[in-house]
Amino acid sequence: MKNLFRNTDYILLGLVIVLVVIGVIGIYSAGMNSTSSSDEWVKQIVWVGISLAVMFAAWMLDYHLTGSIGIVAYPIFLVALVVVLFMPEINGASSWFNLGGFLLQPSEFMKIAYILAVAKYMEYMGKGKEAVNKWQNILVIGAMFAIPVILIMLQPDLGTAIVFASITFFMMFKSGLSYKYVIALILLVIILVPIVYFFVLNDYQQQRILVFLDPEREPLGAGYNAIQSKIAVGSGMLFGTGLGKGTQTQWGYLPVKSSDFIYSVISEEFGFVASFLIVIAYVFMLLRILKIAETSKDRFGSLIAIGVFGMYFFHFVENIGMTIGLMPITGIPLPFVSYGGSSLLTNFTCLGLLLSISGRRQKSLFVE
Repeated sequence: MKNLFRNTDYILLGLVIVLVVIGVIGIYSAGMNSTSSSDEWVKQIVWVGISLAVMFAAWMLDYHLTGSIGIVAYPIFLVALVVVLFMPEINGASSWFNLGGFLLQPSEFMKIAYILAVAKYMEYMGKGKEAVNKWQNILVIGAMFAIPVILIMLQPDLGTAIVFASITFFMMFKSGLSYKYVIALILLVIILVPIVYFFVLNDYQQQRILVFLDPEREPLGAGYNAIQSKIAVGSGMLFGTGLGKGTQTQWGYLPVKSSDFIYSVISEEFGFVASFLIVIAYVFMLLRILKIAETSKDRFGSLIAIGVFGMYFFHFVENIGMTIGLMPITGIPLPFVSYGGSSLLTNFTCLGLLLSISGRRQKSLFVE
């Protein structure tokens, strides 16, 4: 235990705490003039408390034991992804279980199970580039990826489905996937894009892509969210309008402001300085995770870390990108900042795994 606490990456933990505090302030401001979401900041604090307890448990748990947990959890959450399809729709998707007012999203928890199960299988299949490039192993990992992604697409939730693609890519690449497979994958994506667009995506999702290319095509329809978000980000200028004084935020122009567009709220009311500091915090957080993956004492820990990196990376790029018009709007939350209990639990659990991996190194993370 002494070595665990001595070697743990407290810089990573500190960066996350900063993001959580910023998020609670942003959620408080987002609900100031809203009767339906005025107490979301209180609920967020409750979820933070629960998530911190879960994080601490994951931190104390030897991460080597989590492989077996992932193998058991993976089929359990597959069943949950099937069951949730029969739940009432919320915001146009059957993605949540409503437990007395608390919404739980099984696809969030599936991310953890998926990372652990894939990492365990990759450890089982052996070391070296030869193992990961065997077609049998690629087929197994492809099946592990495809089954939950198809179920998530049926909800429909394209953004979360793409998160699984990001996780898989980084874990496969870390394992030494041949460039010929990477090139083949890119070509496959190019081929599948029009097929997915015309035959898989519903009309609303297609409109999101079209307004990403040209938001002005439907300024009061599908392009409304993107336009209002960019107005909010731009109106914050250098130091922002002040807490509770953002026109877009407080007058109800900004949609889904406590979760999907929380970055827009913070940018408007605290300006470029605050929004840039958030980006810097995420960049350093991701760099710390890469360091943990590099310095893990075994391959299993390294694979878990790089899988978590892939998850955080896509959420960070997609959420901030969509608020400033650089990415299509998908409803992806900003880790540790956006409102949402399932997202917080998932992200803090993964943080606990990272702390467990860093704390169980033979030497301190800060000693080269």
